[in-house]
Amino acid sequence: MKFSTIPTGGLRRFAVGAVFTVALAAAPMAAFAQAPTGGSGSAIVPMPSFAPMVKKVLPAVVNISVTEKSDAATSSDDDQEDQQLGQNDNPFQGFPPSPFDEFLRRFFQQQQRQFHGSPMPQGQRVALGSGFIIDPTGYVVTNNHVVQDASKVVVILQDNSRHPAKVIGRDPKTDLALLKIESKEPLPYVTWGDSDATQVGDWVLAVGNPFGLGGTVSPGVLSARGRDIHAGPYDDFLQIDASINRGNSGGPDFNLQGQVIGINTAIYSPNGGSVGIGFAIPSSLAKPIIEQLRTHGKVERGWLGVQIQSVTPDIAKSLGLAKAEGALVADVTKDSPAAKAGMKQGDVILNYDGHNIGQVRDLPIAVAETPVGQTAAIKIWRNEKPTSVQVKIGEMPDNVGQVATTEQPHQGKSGAMGLKLSSLTPELRRQARVPKDVHGVIVTDVAAGSPLGAVGVQPGDVIVSINRKAVATPHDAIHELEAAQEAKGPSKTILLLINRHGVNEYVALTVQNGAEKG
Repeated sequence: MKFSTIPTGGLRRFAVGAVFTVALAAAPMAAFAQAPTGGSGSAIVPMPSFAPMVKKVLPAVVNISVTEKSDAATSSDDDQEDQQLGQNDNPFQGFPPSPFDEFLRRFFQQQQRQFHGSPMPQGQRVALGSGFIIDPTGYVVTNNHVVQDASKVVVILQDNSRHPAKVIGRDPKTDLALLKIESKEPLPYVTWGDSDATQVGDWVLAVGNPFGLGGTVSPGVLSARGRDIHAGPYDDFLQIDASINRGNSGGPDFNLQGQVIGINTAIYSPNGGSVGIGFAIPSSLAKPIIEQLRTHGKVERGWLGVQIQSVTPDIAKSLGLAKAEGALVADVTKDSPAAKAGMKQGDVILNYDGHNIGQVRDLPIAVAETPVGQTAAIKIWRNEKPTSVQVKIGEMPDNVGQVATTEQPHQGKSGAMGLKLSSLTPELRRQARVPKDVHGVIVTDVAAGSPLGAVGVQPGDVIVSINRKAVATPHDAIHELEAAQEAKGPSKTILLLINRHGVNEYVALTVQNGAEKG
């Protein structure tokens, strides 16, 4: 199974999705609650109807038809969908023959003709997604991945009227986009709700365009908050169990007041169909992004200029921290706001401008929300004690394989802990794609059972420092490793700073009574 954005097109797969839709549609209908009647018996009380709210919000939810640029359709629909769905052959693989198969094929072919008229020119591809209108003048919110390769975008309202749309702005980092359509009359619209006030277990209603069907309503609950699915640097997804499928991308999730508290973006599925695990961008994150796209056509984010990683228990121990928390600074960008404020490699950021940094992903979100030019107070851990720095936040710049090595191993002692090390020669630097400003010792091989291999050290890594001491030669590295192993005490921690393809990262290994553990 894997996380993926919700696919938005592909006729050949529609029938598979329809099978899932039919199977899941009846599930919410069976939900009833037992309520006491005041006596020994109980009465069956049906759940409240969503119909009044649906009538209110449905006119503002739209279908989005995208004609993609020819260079975005270099691979066939089948290849793309096979990768997304995890299937390689027949789209009906795993399903028994059904008398509905031919009906479904004809239905979706008819839908395609209705939406797109004549067949698409060779090399072009049509995708379908969802969106919603946020004000009567015609601003429409959807996902970036729905429109990112678009040469033409058409917004289709619930009355089947079609409106050419202009892309006002896109933000790939949060997968949001803003469109604009024109209308002589004020358009129906919905308002933002407060996703921060929505609790796990609260009802949500997903509305969208799954499989090109249009106007589909799926009830569910908020299953979890703060999900990080590694889709981008600002992951903070709501997890919902409402049925969302292909074409739901960009569609809204409503609370019981009819306010948008989420935007459907990704699903977790073995086959492309809904299994009740969907992910939505919270309105608290989306609303300010959409406002910036509307005002400026782009998003301006705060920038600190540090490369960070998680603090593991072993790293915390090596740095003298009481517990594993904060964001460890693996590198500081030259001339960045952090560099100008004196931040250093090896600092641990514990608090950013009043926000406790409990885990590493808390920091990028907090920094990005900081206005450019504002000064932020940052509490850091350095040299086993707390300190503070003041940083004037800058504007984020637009641009922020297996290594082949020729072994020139150092014939070291057991102090290398299962590593073959070499000086960083020009040839090895070229083969391992090591930047010119990186200095240290390159790992050319990792023995089976190596304790350092177990914590992630790989061939091609450059060991920059060991226990915060720079190493320039294999002899230096072995000396530091041996010294760490021979240090007195029942438990010793070895902290390595490695550089992999130009990216710095700390790894830690605890040595206890002659035995190593990661």
